[in-house]
Amino acid sequence: VFILLFPQTWKLADSLYTCKVLVVGAGGIGCELLKNLVLTGFKNIEVIDLDTIDVSNLNRQFLFQKKHVGKSKAQVAKESVLQFCPSANITAYHDSIMNPDYNVEFFRKFMLVMNALDNRAARNHVNRMCLAADVPLIESGTAGYLGQVTVIKKGLTECYECQPKPAQKTFPGCTIRNTPSEPIHCIVWAKYLFNQLFGEEDADQEVSPDTADPEAAWNPEEATARASASEKDGDVKRVSTKEWARSTGYDPIKLFNKLFKDDIMYLLTMDKLWKKRKAPTPLDWTQLENKASPQEESPASGLKDQQVLGVWGCCQLFKHSVETLRSELREKGDNAELVWDKDDPAAMDFVTSAANLRMHIFSMNMKSRFDVKSMAGNIIPAIATTNAVIAGLIVLEGLKILSGELESCRTIFLNKCPNVRKKLLVPCVLDPPSKNCYVCASKPEVTVKLNVQKTTVLSLQDRILKERFGMVAPDVQIEDGKGTILISSEEGETEANNSKYLSDFGIRNGSRLQSDDFLQDYTLLINVLHTEELERDVEFEVVGEAPDKAPPPQSNPEEVNSITNGNKDSAQPSTSSKGQPQTRKTQKLPDDLQFTEKPSLYCFFYY
Repeated sequence: VFILLFPQTWKLADSLYTCKVLVVGAGGIGCELLKNLVLTGFKNIEVIDLDTIDVSNLNRQFLFQKKHVGKSKAQVAKESVLQFCPSANITAYHDSIMNPDYNVEFFRKFMLVMNALDNRAARNHVNRMCLAADVPLIESGTAGYLGQVTVIKKGLTECYECQPKPAQKTFPGCTIRNTPSEPIHCIVWAKYLFNQLFGEEDADQEVSPDTADPEAAWNPEEATARASASEKDGDVKRVSTKEWARSTGYDPIKLFNKLFKDDIMYLLTMDKLWKKRKAPTPLDWTQLENKASPQEESPASGLKDQQVLGVWGCCQLFKHSVETLRSELREKGDNAELVWDKDDPAAMDFVTSAANLRMHIFSMNMKSRFDVKSMAGNIIPAIATTNAVIAGLIVLEGLKILSGELESCRTIFLNKCPNVRKKLLVPCVLDPPSKNCYVCASKPEVTVKLNVQKTTVLSLQDRILKERFGMVAPDVQIEDGKGTILISSEEGETEANNSKYLSDFGIRNGSRLQSDDFLQDYTLLINVLHTEELERDVEFEVVGEAPDKAPPPQSNPEEVNSITNGNKDSAQPSTSSKGQPQTRKTQKLPDDLQFTEKPSLYCFFYY
């Protein structure tokens, strides 16, 4: 009787049984999503995830148990979900979705793709693959109490890249090395220090005082003569940090005095830096040891990771972590390198102690190990219930698509606080594609401002095409009438060009480059705008990009109060390319998530 009355229900049930679904990601959202899919009736599911299970996953990724630690997330998720529905046909891939094996033809075999990712690069890639394959994509993300689900369909809705996302937050090198003013500056410095001492050295991650700081108008020769740093092993030497550390046998006390005494005394000679700032205070191991009280060494009450150690406690932790990391290096053999991992106790102890000592030197409140780990590991607090709500909404949107009701699909926001209509879940109508999108427009095109005499071919490939524009394997030719190949995705074909400058190939102001990514079935035209006026440490700019912080549009009180997370101070409205204020509000969040909300007429539509 039910089927006779509701024939569309029978059609939907049949669709669930026959359609193929791809789930990208088997983490916090992915676990909940896979369980929801099989319990809803989906029978043909493929899931892909590159990660293995970590102990820290177990508090919210319920498909995993302690015995699974170290195993493939995708494979274990498949095995666990089959216990809910043994008749389901699930294929698991322990691999990266950006692997060339998962090409456009691979995506075309699915009726739905559902994202449960945690990084922007993979989101961009899946977005482009679904556009190329013309397969509906359900995009999602969570950050603490906040969550978002949206539907992307080629030609009908905005794609993931239609709205500009805020750039990853970076800090000028001179701020990190000379004038830190926030705890995060010290934590970044400590992570750089770990790599310089124990890992792969990177010239861009130097930790010694920056003598080229434009704020420091001083005479280096005079400053060196005035610096009262010792002439022993702890003295400041312009040599490789790792070389110097090895020459001391990774002596923790010599390392301490160089980093927290001699380098700081060297910074103090840069007089101009401290005219409007509080000058740093050097630390001396011997003096601290003589002043240390027994109470400082006794553990305080409460959870160990949430205790804030005193200065001498940080000194002891620094010494112990250096000794442990030194032993790990020796065990690995000559020229070995360590990789920083937030879940490696010794590495985390080193960063916690070094960052806190630097915070103290620059008059900041020190942080607990838990706080440092959260910032150093770029960890967003993960809440199991948020993941569960978002996974449920993904399936509901999927059911609409399979029922042929794409027009009823919505972008849905899960907020921390109720809006003015007392709703935590706020659905909004899907926006049409942006005409200026450099991904889903009919002929994607951008203008990039750079210095052709200073930008290398390798920088164009890695920093601009791959990092900024999300390409995986770009091929680039110059539109010079000859079809000159600048970059080839075939290994070895154009490697000789990498160190050359763009100007060496006749590229100048007004030149056009055609970049093709055959894996993504994507072509981008790049107009080159030569300039010699870029800011320091800025390699290029994309012309016409919306700024991260635009002036807020005029809003009525109701609009102001309906911001995504209920806090108007944290919302940042985007700007229209036509200069008109938009009703869309954007909020800058960590983990590459962009949450948007419109004061919509559809707030009464809810689940």
